[in-house]
Amino acid sequence: MTRGLTNVLGIAALLLACMTTAGLAADNHITYQGKDGPGKGKHIAFVSGCWEYRPEESFPMLAKILAERHGFTTTVIFPIDREDGTINPNASDNMPGMEALADADMMITLMMDLELPDDQMKHIVDFVESGKPILGIRSSTLAFSFRKNKQSKYIRYRMNSTEWPGGFGQQILGSPWCGHHGHHARESTRGLIHGPRRSHPILRGVKDIWGPTDVYVINKLPEDATVLAHGMVLTGMKPDDPPNLDKPIMPMIWTREFKGPTGKDTRVVTTTIGAGPDMACEDLRRALVNGCYWALHLEDKIPAEANVDYVDGFEPSFFGRNKFKKGLKPDDLRIKQ
Repeated sequence: MTRGLTNVLGIAALLLACMTTAGLAADNHITYQGKDGPGKGKHIAFVSGCWEYRPEESFPMLAKILAERHGFTTTVIFPIDREDGTINPNASDNMPGMEALADADMMITLMMDLELPDDQMKHIVDFVESGKPILGIRSSTLAFSFRKNKQSKYIRYRMNSTEWPGGFGQQILGSPWCGHHGHHARESTRGLIHGPRRSHPILRGVKDIWGPTDVYVINKLPEDATVLAHGMVLTGMKPDDPPNLDKPIMPMIWTREFKGPTGKDTRVVTTTIGAGPDMACEDLRRALVNGCYWALHLEDKIPAEANVDYVDGFEPSFFGRNKFKKGLKPDDLRIKQ
C-alpha cells in the first residue's frame, strides 16, 4: 500500500509539474509559470481585448517567451463569448479574469473599442492608479469606447473624454488615436531607430523592425515622452518595398516616466506597431521583451541579445474583422509538450 501510494503521489506530482510548465488555464484566462531567469518572482498580466489586431494569438506566444526564456510568470486575459465560453475578440463587453491584475507587477495591453462592465473595468483602473508599469500596444490608444455603457463610472477612460482629455490613450500612453498615416492594409511599416537614443536599454540588440500594419498618425506627445523609434511608411506590404516619401516618419516606440493619476511614479512603454502578424519580426519581439525589463526596473539585466525564439511556434492570422481562429478556449493555448 505504501509503495502504491508513493507511486500515485509521484505520478500526481509529475502531472502537476507538467501542467505548471504548460500553463494553468481557468475557464477565461491562462497562466504560464516562470522558469529560472531575471524575471523570476515577477508577474505580468496581458489584457487581450481587440477585434482587429490578433492579440488573442500573439499574447500567448509572447507570454510563453517571457515565462520560458526569461522567468516571468505571465497571465493572458481574453474576451470571452458569453454563450459558448470561447475566445471571441468581438466580445468587447466581457473580459472575465481581470482579477489577475490584482497581483500583477506589470500590465501589457492591446485593446480597442472595449465596453467593459464596471466590475471588470475596475481592475484596469485600479492597476492604472497603482503606478505599476504598463506596456500599451497599437490600438490601445483607443482602448475604450463606452458608446453603449454611457453610465459607466469609468467613462473618462474613453478616447473622446472631456473630463480626462484623450482618455487612457492620451493620459497614460501619451497619445490618443489620431488616424492611419500609412494606407491601411496596403502600406507597411519600417521601424527606424532614433539615433540619439540608440543606447537605450529597450533597443539593446534591436536593429531591424518591420511589420505589415501601417504607421499611425502621432500629432503630439507629452514632454516626458522619450521616442526610441520612428515608423516609416513603405509603399507596399513587403519589407523591401521602397518608402513613401510623401509621408514623413512618425513616432512609433516611446517611453514615459511620469506621475500617474494618483501621483505615483509610473513607467510606460507605448508602441504603435505590434499587431499579431507584426510579432513575427524577431527584433520587435526583442524590443517588447526588453521593454518589460525596463518597465520593471530590471534594465541592468537586459542581455546583449534577448532570446525571443518561439516556445512552440507561431503562425499569426492576418489582421481584420472576424479573421480570428474560432472555437479556441484558453485551455487550448497551453505550451505543447
